[in-house]
Amino acid sequence: MITSLSIKNYALIEKLAIDFSKGFSIITGETGAGKSIILGAIGLVLGKRADLTSLKNKEEKCVIEAQFDISKYDLKEFFTANDLDYEDETIIRREILPSGKSRAFINDSPVNLQELQDLSLFLIDIHSQQQTQELSDENVQFKIIDAIAVNFETIANYQQVLKTYRSAKSKLNELQKKQADAGKEQEYNTFLLNELVSAKLKSGEQPELETEYEKLNNVEIIKESLDKSLAIANEEQYGVFHNLNEIKNALQKIATFSPDYENVFQRISSITIEFDDVSKELQNISEKLLNDPEQLQLVSQKLQLIYNLQKKHQVNSVDELIQIQADLGNVLLELDGMDEEIGILEKEIEQKTDELDKLAAVIHEKRIKAIPVLSDQLIAILSTLGMPNVRFNMELLPSETYFQNGKEELQFLFSANKGTDFGLLKKVASGGEMSRIMLAVKAILAKYSKLPTLIFDEIDTGVSGEIAIRMGEIMKEMSSSMQIFAITHLPQIAAKGDSHFRVSKSSVGNDTVSELKLLSQDERVTEIAQMLSGANISDSALNHAKELLN
Repeated sequence: MITSLSIKNYALIEKLAIDFSKGFSIITGETGAGKSIILGAIGLVLGKRADLTSLKNKEEKCVIEAQFDISKYDLKEFFTANDLDYEDETIIRREILPSGKSRAFINDSPVNLQELQDLSLFLIDIHSQQQTQELSDENVQFKIIDAIAVNFETIANYQQVLKTYRSAKSKLNELQKKQADAGKEQEYNTFLLNELVSAKLKSGEQPELETEYEKLNNVEIIKESLDKSLAIANEEQYGVFHNLNEIKNALQKIATFSPDYENVFQRISSITIEFDDVSKELQNISEKLLNDPEQLQLVSQKLQLIYNLQKKHQVNSVDELIQIQADLGNVLLELDGMDEEIGILEKEIEQKTDELDKLAAVIHEKRIKAIPVLSDQLIAILSTLGMPNVRFNMELLPSETYFQNGKEELQFLFSANKGTDFGLLKKVASGGEMSRIMLAVKAILAKYSKLPTLIFDEIDTGVSGEIAIRMGEIMKEMSSSMQIFAITHLPQIAAKGDSHFRVSKSSVGNDTVSELKLLSQDERVTEIAQMLSGANISDSALNHAKELLN
C-alpha cells in the first residue's frame, strides 16, 4: 500500500508531504481545487509520461516521491528479474527537469518508464469515470470473468502458443506467396539457366576468343606480312640480318682501338642476336599459322553467343554472366526447398492449432463455471444498491478465430427491471447503473486480487441518498483487505472513511496553490456539513454530518 506521498513544484502544488494509512481514505474538495492534480502526481509515479506543463516553476525541477509498503505482496521475484534492490518499504521517485527530460528511480536505482509501469500493475489501480465506460468493452468483461475463473495463467500459456502460431502462419503465408510468385517465373528462369549452362562459360575466355577470332579472320594478311618480314630479314645479299652482320664485322675490326668503339660493337652484337631471335620467332609463328575456316566459325559462334547473352542480361563480361547463372541456380534450388519448408511449417501450425484448441477449451470451461458465480455475486451486491430486480445473461459465442484471450466472443446482457428484455450492457445501462455495476465488479474482484491499493475517482456519479450510503459501506468492506481511496462529492460516502483528506485551492499573492490536508474529527464534521448544505453551514447540516459520521 502507499504510505506517503511528497510533491514538489508540480502543477498548482509548490510543496506537499502527506502520510496515508491503511483502510478507507476519503478525498474531498470543491471542483477545480486540485483533486485531479493529486491523481496526476500518483500517475507520474506509476509511469505516465510527463511534459513541461507539469512544472509549477519552469526554472526548477519537479520531484514526486511515493513510499509503498510491499512486504505482503510477494514482489521479490519482480525486483530480482529487473535487477533492482528489494525493500519492504519501497520508494519510487520521479523527476521532471526544466529541460523537459524526466527520470525515474526505484529505491534510488534508475529505471525506465516501462519498468515503472510494470511495477505499478502490482501496486495501485486508479479507477476513473473512463474505466466505468470501459465496462462496456468486451475485453474488459472477459477480464472480469477470467479473474473469477482464475484463468490468467491458462491465458498466459495460450498467448505464448498463439504468438508462435501467428509467427508460423505469417512465415507460411510469406513463403507461399514467394513460392507462387517464383512459380510463375520458374519456367522462364529454368530456360535462362539452361541457356547459360549450355554456353559452358569460363571466366576470362572472352578476351582469348576475341584474340583467336582476329587471328583466324585475318590469316591471309598475317601470313603475307610474316613472309614479307622474313624475306626482308633473311635475303642473302640485301637482307637485314646480312647487313647487321656486315656492320658487326666492320666494327669488330676497330673495337680494340677505343672503349667507344667497343661499346658500339657490343650494342650491334646484341641487336644482331635479338634480331636473329625475332627472325626465328617469326619463322615459328609463320609455320604454325593455319587457315582453319571451321575453327573460325566455331570461335565466331561462341563469341556471338556470349555477346547475345550479355545483351539479354544487360552485362558486359562473362564473369557477370557466370554470377547470374549461379543466382538463377540458387533461386531454383530455393524453390525446390520451399516445399519441404512449407511442409515443416504446416506441421508446426497443425500442432499449435491443437494446443490452442485444448487451452481454449480449458479457458471456456472455467468461464462457464465462473459466469453464474459472477452473476450471483453481482445481483447480491446490486440488490443492496437500489437494483433489486437486476439480471445478467452472459453468453459465450464460439468462434473459429483465435483471439488474444481464447476462441469465443461474449455477449454481456443486462436487464435492470422486471418485464424488460435483456440488452447489451453498453446500450441499456444508465450512467448511475454503470457506476453501481462497476463498484460491484471492483468489490468482487477485490476478493480475487492481491492488489494493495485501489483509488475510486468519483465512482458515485449518478447516485445519491441511501444508495450512496450503501456504496460507501461496500468500499468500507473492501478496505478490510486492501487500501481504498475514494474521491467523492457525496457526504454519505465521505462519512464512511477511516481518514479524510481535503484538497483546497487558495491565492497567495499573485499565485494560486493547492493543498492536501488530513482532517481532524471536528474538521470532518465541518467538511461533511459543508458538502450537505454548501458554504453557509446550518445547525441541521452539522447534526446530520455528526449522524453520518456516527
